[in-house]
Amino acid sequence: MTYSTLEQRLDRCSINTATLGHRLPIGQTLELIARAGFGHVAPWRRDLQDSDLKQTRRQLRDCGLKVNAYCRSTYLPAATRAGFEAALADNRRAIEDAAELQAECFIMVVGGLPEGSRDLSAARSQVSEGIGLLLDHARQHNVALALEPLHPMYAADRSCLSTLEQALDLCHTLEPDGFQHLGVAIDAYHCWWDPKLAEQVQRAGRQQRILGLHLSDWLVPTRDLLLDRGMMGDGVIDLQGLRHDVESAGYQGTIEVEIFSRDNWWQRAPDEVLRTCAERLQKRC
Repeated sequence: MTYSTLEQRLDRCSINTATLGHRLPIGQTLELIARAGFGHVAPWRRDLQDSDLKQTRRQLRDCGLKVNAYCRSTYLPAATRAGFEAALADNRRAIEDAAELQAECFIMVVGGLPEGSRDLSAARSQVSEGIGLLLDHARQHNVALALEPLHPMYAADRSCLSTLEQALDLCHTLEPDGFQHLGVAIDAYHCWWDPKLAEQVQRAGRQQRILGLHLSDWLVPTRDLLLDRGMMGDGVIDLQGLRHDVESAGYQGTIEVEIFSRDNWWQRAPDEVLRTCAERLQKRC
C-alpha cells in the first residue's frame, strides 16, 4: 500500500524532550531541535522546572518552534482526599503553564492504583471525577486536555486508562455534546497491540478528538518496559499504517517522536538522535 510521506515535512513534526533524555538545559534543547529542522516541541514539566516561562516562550518564538503538547499531568488517584486535592491543584498549575507556553494541549497520564490499593474501579472513578474537575480550569485557560491511554502493563502504577476506547468513553461522558476541550493522544507504543485500534481511531476522528500522534517502536525483545522504546523502524509496529489510519480519520496535526531509551538513544549525542529522528520520520513513518 502507498502512503503519503513526511518527506520535507519536518515543520509538521515534533520532538518530545524526553527523546533527548532530559540531559540538557531547556534553552539548549530548543536550539538543537529548531536547528535540526523541526517545527514543534513537546516539553516535559521537569525540563522547565525553575525556568522563567515567559523567557522560554520568547525563545520558542525566536527559534520558530511551537508547543504541540505539554507533558504531563500529576497522577490523579490518591489514597486520601487530601492527596487527590493536591494532585488537582498541581495539575491546575500545570494547565496554567501550558497556557503560558501556548501549548496546543496538556497531556493527561492519569495514574493507576493508589499505594496500598487493589481497587481499580475506585481508581478509575477518581480519574473520571478529577478530569471533570480539571475541565473547568482548562476551559478558563483555553487549553485542551489530551487523555493518553497507556499499555495495560502500566495499569497498576501509571494509567488505569489502557485503551483508546476507554479514553473516548470518558471523553463522551464528560463532554457529551462533542469536542470542546477534551480529546486523546494516540501513542503507537501504548496502542499498537489493540485489536480495536483502527475502529477506535475512526471513532476519535468522527468526534474530532485526536489531539496528538506519538511515535516510537516496540522492540523484540524489549529489555525494559519503560525505558527501552525503539527508534522508528527498529521494531515491529506498522507506523506508516497507523499514521495513515489516524490521518484518514481526519487528523492533520503534529507528528511527535517520544522515545524513552535509557541504554541506547539517551547515551548518544543529541545531534545524532535528532538526525536519526528526522531520517526515520521521513523514510519509515
